[in-house]
Amino acid sequence: MTDHKQECFAGNDFIDEKHDTERASIALEEEENSPIPEVAAIVSNKDDPHLPAMTFRFWVMAIFFPMLLAFFNQFFWFRTNPLFLTPLVIQLISYPFGKFMARVLPAGSLNPGPFNIKEHVLITMAANCANGVAYAVDITVIQKVFYEQDFGLMANWLLIISTQTLGFGMAGVLRRYLVYPAAMIWPANLVQVALINTLHKDEDLLPGQWSRFRFFCITAIAMFFYQWIPGYIFPAISAIAWICWINPKSHILAQLGGPKGLGLGVISLDWNTIVGYLGSPLVVPWWAQVNMALGFFIIAWVMVPIAYYTNLWEAKRYPIISSLLFRTDGDSYAFKKVLDPETKSLSQEGYANEGPLRIATFFTLTYGIGFAGLSSMITHTWLYHRHKLVAQWKQSRTQAEDIHHKLMQAYPEVPDWWYASVFVGVTAITVFYCQFYGYMPWWAVLLAVLLAVVFALPVGLIQALTNQQPGLNIITEYVIGYILPGDAIANVTFKTLGYISMNQALLFTSDLKLGHYMKVPPKAMFISQLMGTVIAGTVNLFTAHWLLNSQPGICTPANKDFRCHFANTFFSASVIWGVIAPDLMFGPTSIYNAINYFFIIGFLLPIPFYYLKRAFPNTWVENIHIPIVLAATGMMPPAMPYHYTNWLALGFCFQFFARRYYPEWHLRYTYVMSAAFDSGVAFFGLLSFFAFTMHDKYFPTWWGNPAKEMCPLDAYPLMSPKGGMPDPWGTSEEGMHVFPIAYVPPTIAGNK
Repeated sequence: MTDHKQECFAGNDFIDEKHDTERASIALEEEENSPIPEVAAIVSNKDDPHLPAMTFRFWVMAIFFPMLLAFFNQFFWFRTNPLFLTPLVIQLISYPFGKFMARVLPAGSLNPGPFNIKEHVLITMAANCANGVAYAVDITVIQKVFYEQDFGLMANWLLIISTQTLGFGMAGVLRRYLVYPAAMIWPANLVQVALINTLHKDEDLLPGQWSRFRFFCITAIAMFFYQWIPGYIFPAISAIAWICWINPKSHILAQLGGPKGLGLGVISLDWNTIVGYLGSPLVVPWWAQVNMALGFFIIAWVMVPIAYYTNLWEAKRYPIISSLLFRTDGDSYAFKKVLDPETKSLSQEGYANEGPLRIATFFTLTYGIGFAGLSSMITHTWLYHRHKLVAQWKQSRTQAEDIHHKLMQAYPEVPDWWYASVFVGVTAITVFYCQFYGYMPWWAVLLAVLLAVVFALPVGLIQALTNQQPGLNIITEYVIGYILPGDAIANVTFKTLGYISMNQALLFTSDLKLGHYMKVPPKAMFISQLMGTVIAGTVNLFTAHWLLNSQPGICTPANKDFRCHFANTFFSASVIWGVIAPDLMFGPTSIYNAINYFFIIGFLLPIPFYYLKRAFPNTWVENIHIPIVLAATGMMPPAMPYHYTNWLALGFCFQFFARRYYPEWHLRYTYVMSAAFDSGVAFFGLLSFFAFTMHDKYFPTWWGNPAKEMCPLDAYPLMSPKGGMPDPWGTSEEGMHVFPIAYVPPTIAGNK
């Protein structure tokens, strides 16, 4: 084996010897830095091209950690109280793991020196590709559970892998416009850069002060033991609805103060409950939380009560917050009766018998708010960022050669044909399996891909500068709903291809910028991202397949541990936009037609705030961000109002109080604490499942673990289908109407 081959085997990033001369020719002027102040303050303007990146340590952790993250997140995605581990956890635990491997492995090709920052970045990039769950898993789940279809494991795998990797080919084109130019900042990456740099910098500890790793371990263990209280022994403290308990038989009080109602005064002492839908409040900037709080209070506690108690769209026939589907009389909508049993598309005869579909007023409003949020993003970006966008776009065409771009010339770039091969190959495979298995026609695949390609660059420009991404999910399902009305599976497949392909393209591009900042060889980034994506998607599918075949009644009210709130939301959306279709649901003949005006409202809303900001500079008006205000309730339901109030309370404690009054502690430990809490809860969830839930062993019933709901009326409509007040105690048979409590709608991830 030649010396050159030995260098490649040791993981020296596929750098050819011919690039040695190029490396030496780069002048590293200490004074030269990024023209962007935020980047110059955080990102190093130096590089050591000789640091090995694709080492044996990298391969071990880049395979193991994405598998672990994908399994955890997919498992908890099904859970009634979901939880998502973020790549931040992998960033933290991979560091001591890498240091340990560097200490114990024999020196040589398996261990070419200390665990270094480039290895760490590549492992982080692989973990980023396993963040969340593969969106297309929802299609597999609703087919099997609700539509009684199963195209087989191979079809499911092709669907998931293709939708997750199609955007990878787009990233190859986008890198020239969104990665190389200095003007394309990608603000979210600066947080990751700061954390990784901090971990690889020696900590200056005061006497008695804990290191971040020690703090992480102790806090994670403490949360693991604490979580047994709200998660198993005393679940009542997950939602203390003290207002409802004043008079549990008062329906209005239950709707206002119940955990499945508006949640006034509900207190949660369960970290999993608080962060399950919204993520950790410990890592969201306070200014953004204030905007979310403003949107939440206006929408959930002002607009919704007014709409409900004035009986807008016959609101009182349905629960105040629900994603269930109803008939006009308020009874459950028998969606199978409107489906053709063979084609699984809309049966006009069945629809005529079952009648128009009705949804809860809050659910309707969330669609309207989603419309407004999408259009407001366009106006907000134009008003607040148009000059910056134009100036930085021009700058990106003339001043791309900043110090970071110069330093990256030391590494061979990924050939365009690598990305083109992925894009063309995945598109061809998608056309084949969609046509062969009957997901949707071949031309619909090309149309969905075209939408993703057209929107990827303009949306990417906005995200690279503002950290905001306008979602295409509503537009894609709207478009295909009119082109192929009545076909639920075609609708969700088209939405997934059009929306997630663009989303994945920008995720990959963002990670390429992270690698650009950290001076990681491009070919190593290509391999790490593609490998992480395929591993994560495969693990997502097999985890879902295992649970779907091992858990009786999964994703239905019959299984209290695995209600699959996100899948239920996705299913409701498939009926609304696919089976019934937008023309019948929101067209001129529908009672919900007025929500189309939310597009106009959202488009106009940022304008007065823009001029108020100009009239009153350096005031609180400057902090109002209309798209964030409108996106505040994007997770409701499945998130309920009390999730928001407790989430905001924790956010105030850490992102405002601790940040202002204990800044050193906040900067050192807050992010670490968030990752530790998530990790402790996740390990509790898995252990309790395999030790108890899997064997149908539950903690004995007592006051803190009641057999019945302690606030039973919060999820009931004000008027039952038979008229009068519902009676959950069964004293009035005429008034009794039991609704399956599987509340679940829209999510920021696009489940709507």
